Amino acid sequence: MRENSYVVEMKNIYKSFGGIQALIDVNLELKYGEILGLVGDNAAGKSTLMKILTGVYQADRGRIFFEGREVHIVSPRISRQLGIEMVYQDFKLCPNLDIPANLFLGREITSNFFKTLKNRQMESMAVEILSRLKIGIKNFKIKTSRLSGGQQQSVAIAKAASFNPKVVVMDEPTASLAVVEIRKVLDLILYLKEQGLSIILITHRLDDIFEVSDRIFVLKHGRRVTIKETSQTNKDEIIKLMF
Repeated sequence: MRENSYVVEMKNIYKSFGGIQALIDVNLELKYGEILGLVGDNAAGKSTLMKILTGVYQADRGRIFFEGREVHIVSPRISRQLGIEMVYQDFKLCPNLDIPANLFLGREITSNFFKTLKNRQMESMAVEILSRLKIGIKNFKIKTSRLSGGQQQSVAIAKAASFNPKVVVMDEPTASLAVVEIRKVLDLILYLKEQGLSIILITHRLDDIFEVSDRIFVLKHGRRVTIKETSQTNKDEIIKLMF
């Protein structure tokens, strides 16, 4: 029995860079199995807040709770160990490597004794991962540099979702994609939600937010403005709150 409905709680988060206050007393709550849209103008503090959650930055003040217990996320490694993964706008893939090599980059499967790579096992698992996530790339041995933007983003999301995370943070996952590819990425995001993942979606594309999110969190000048049920607001209201 869960003690509360939140997988992540960030409480009274402050962060400054020199004399610039990037975040001021921010509270964020992410429910189990929801998609939370995180919106705000440029320099609102969205990426800074998520970099604190994923261990890239440490807050000057504030507390983070994960599955009800306080945690100290001092590095991305600690964040991943908890079950928090990040998907970046620029994919963070190695273009000269094929899909299996990218999916298992940094988490390669090796033999116990000689530490040689188990390439066939990783290739087999990569095919299973792509199939399970309904990612339609027929040639899994192709170098990722030869994939379309949407396919690369799908691989980046698959990489984040491959190791049973509990939370996935996505930073502008559809920013540079064509309309058809945006649809496929949004379908993949919804599928991950169906599998029980909690997702924080950062994007300037409000159409995407209103299509897939359950709630919308608005940041402005480093402060939390409001959080709204998506079904109970509209784009005009959110734009006014952002600006």
